[in-house]
Amino acid sequence: MNHSFGLQTLQGVILGLAIGVVVGLGGYTFTYAKGYSYLTNDPQACANCHVMREQFDGWVKSSHRSVAVCNDCHTPHDLVGKYTTKGLNGFWHSFYFTTGRFPEPIQITERNRRITEEACRSCHQDIVQAIEPVHAESKELSCIRCHSSVGHLH
Repeated sequence: MNHSFGLQTLQGVILGLAIGVVVGLGGYTFTYAKGYSYLTNDPQACANCHVMREQFDGWVKSSHRSVAVCNDCHTPHDLVGKYTTKGLNGFWHSFYFTTGRFPEPIQITERNRRITEEACRSCHQDIVQAIEPVHAESKELSCIRCHSSVGHLH
């Protein structure tokens, strides 16, 4: 009797079951959490999670509503960067929301702060070029530090 064949078969079955459970739970969670909506540009997707409702409502009242959606300010403007950021943010948002381990009020991460700062500077390049020389001594010139409520009026 070949015991190694039986052991390999059992390991294969266990591995198959484990993969099936992970894929099944992941698929269920993705569907339940409306994960597909995050692949779009629809700002309503950002409000799927109740902790983002205040930000969404603030955006609806802001002047940026007529010119920008969430992705315009919160993801890089190249395809790979955009979906990498959406994937990373989606994973960590779901992790922190599921575990309840997020600060109230929510806080932007340093990586996402840099992305948003770059978006401001890209869209408002003429203004940035006009004021940067005036603030050359200050190496900490930041659009979002001084204009934190522009995109999310509150």
